[in-house]
Amino acid sequence: MTSTTTATAPLLFENLTKNYAGQVALNAINLKIPAGHVVGLLGRNGAGKTTLLQVAAGLVLPTAGTCRTLGQRSDLLDSPELTRLGFVMQEAKFIEWMTVAQHLEFTASYYPNWDRDLQQRLTGILEVPVKRKIAELSTGDRQKVGILLGVCHRPALLLLDEPMSALDPIVRARMLDVILERLRDDGCTVVISSHLLSDVEKIVDWIVALEAGRVVENCALDELQESFAEWTVTAPDGSPLPAFTAPFILTQQRSERLVRLTVRTSEPDAVENFAASHGVTAQSRRLSLDEIFPLLLAAKKEVR
Repeated sequence: MTSTTTATAPLLFENLTKNYAGQVALNAINLKIPAGHVVGLLGRNGAGKTTLLQVAAGLVLPTAGTCRTLGQRSDLLDSPELTRLGFVMQEAKFIEWMTVAQHLEFTASYYPNWDRDLQQRLTGILEVPVKRKIAELSTGDRQKVGILLGVCHRPALLLLDEPMSALDPIVRARMLDVILERLRDDGCTVVISSHLLSDVEKIVDWIVALEAGRVVENCALDELQESFAEWTVTAPDGSPLPAFTAPFILTQQRSERLVRLTVRTSEPDAVENFAASHGVTAQSRRLSLDEIFPLLLAAKKEVR
């Protein structure tokens, strides 16, 4: 990441470890997220994503190491930081007997910067049924309420843990627009954990990937996508192709007349140089985040 001081990093993890009943959920995490980024937090179920966000929000205490959220140790978060922090959980806890409108009013009373105009506009955009009781809401509508509670106080740091898993595609698209608007208008730093990688790819500019409680990738999305590709390789005369053994080749799939290689390399002219050195024709295709994700985990390359 770009160089930044500890004071300006909304999130800073230093040798952070979290154990549950002898099981390691987070293993010596060192990670700094500077202001103004939209970070995609990726990982399989059980990789540690939710635990990392819960530690950042002060809901879970680390076993060892420290997390600083908005400059304060996460176990000491208080009103100055909490009023600038937004956290949207996949299954948030609400006061079930309240209507949505009552719950919004109740929550707004704790935030001096609560934006009622923003609340009204997002209620319409996300089609939130404000007159219904929380207990009567579908899973998707409960997620919408959680989103309102997480963003209407215009936080400086917004943590999103699977915030769109129960939303339909139309509302998901609107939610992505909301995130981008918060970034544009408030300079909000966003960390979003989601398995909907095609959605994440549209808004994030940085990727952090976890596997078994460790950071296995930490870089700009553009840099990541530029380093991965699929090459379709053919021989000019249609003859059989040999097995290719270059170290940047991750996988290869063969058919009668061509080979498809998935590669990772930062060399600018890698495909041209490969074609010339092997006397073949090679066409390159950029991979989507959905395609890159399993390759990251397969490599298990820890980034410190």
